[in-house]
Amino acid sequence: MSSDSSFKRPADGVAPSVTLRVDGEAIMACPGDTVAAAMLAAGRLVFRKTPVTAGARGPFCMMGACFDCLVEIDGEPNRQACMTLVEDGMTVRPMTGARPLDKAAADD
Repeated sequence: MSSDSSFKRPADGVAPSVTLRVDGEAIMACPGDTVAAAMLAAGRLVFRKTPVTAGARGPFCMMGACFDCLVEIDGEPNRQACMTLVEDGMTVRPMTGARPLDKAAADD
């Protein structure tokens, strides 16, 4: 889901040179951006849906305290987008519903 975002890049800022795929869409980011900052700058406001009500959630605190920015990154669920720096070629998917808390539980 894309929408207008107030997280726009200044025209005289660092040029985006890192590409990540968010739900299949290529998004450009700057080195040093977090996944959350890159997604917000691209207009992606919904990062996950809650397990019980499927309510849309996105970053709230941007400092790792609220867990509303949980996404799946490179196949690993429950990653905090606001605490993860972008890497070229990374794949990000929104979280939908309940997920196992650790990799061992996912393999069962």
